[in-house]
Amino acid sequence: MDWQDEGTILSCRPHGESAAILEVFCKTHGRHFGVVRGGASRKMAASLQIGNQLYVVWRARLEDHLGSFTVESLENRALLMGQALTLAGLNAICAMVRLCLAERQAQPNLWQATMILLKMLENAPDWPVKYLRWEANLLEEIGFGLDLTRCVVTGSRENLRFISPKTGRAVSPEGAGAWVDRLLPLPNCLLGQGPAMADELLQGLQVTGFFLEKAIQSHGTLTTLPEARNRLIALLSRREEDA
Repeated sequence: MDWQDEGTILSCRPHGESAAILEVFCKTHGRHFGVVRGGASRKMAASLQIGNQLYVVWRARLEDHLGSFTVESLENRALLMGQALTLAGLNAICAMVRLCLAERQAQPNLWQATMILLKMLENAPDWPVKYLRWEANLLEEIGFGLDLTRCVVTGSRENLRFISPKTGRAVSPEGAGAWVDRLLPLPNCLLGQGPAMADELLQGLQVTGFFLEKAIQSHGTLTTLPEARNRLIALLSRREEDA
């Protein structure tokens, strides 16, 4: 069994004396593990950092085996590690992919969106808003997408202000009625409308976090989201306080 693909490193841990087990988010093979011979060496250390882009060849005797990777570096994202916020963003992206995606299932749309977001970490100051929309895209890909197109009660497409925590569907003030205190806020940045104020961004991340946590709990895996995501939100909150 063997295949070739392009992928981004999600994690890397030592294996034995000199090898490493690499976890890669691949373009056409999804989230995949493999052993890299000599992966624990100093020579390969710089290439096997999370977020780096690789060309990989995977081989195994049988399809369900762990298998081994032969890797070639395509893009190094070491510059992201020079700033606390971009490093937190990188760690959060990798942690959320690891948590939410099943192994060996192709996710071409999410892979493309993730590559765009990783590029934005390097040169787009508004990448935190893109990260928020990436989380909404992640919900869509794992079957828990939000329906923010119209009010679930009135059918109106105008003045959408809330989200039902039960269904993930938008609600207008007219449709909320006496249930308004039980609804989640719907910031404009989650609708893709206009620039995002810092408080709106954090509000949007609370919403996507609520539904992401609900999604993983439904699969009986974990009860909380990764600490890497919490660190990113803490840094964004601190940035708002300092502004």
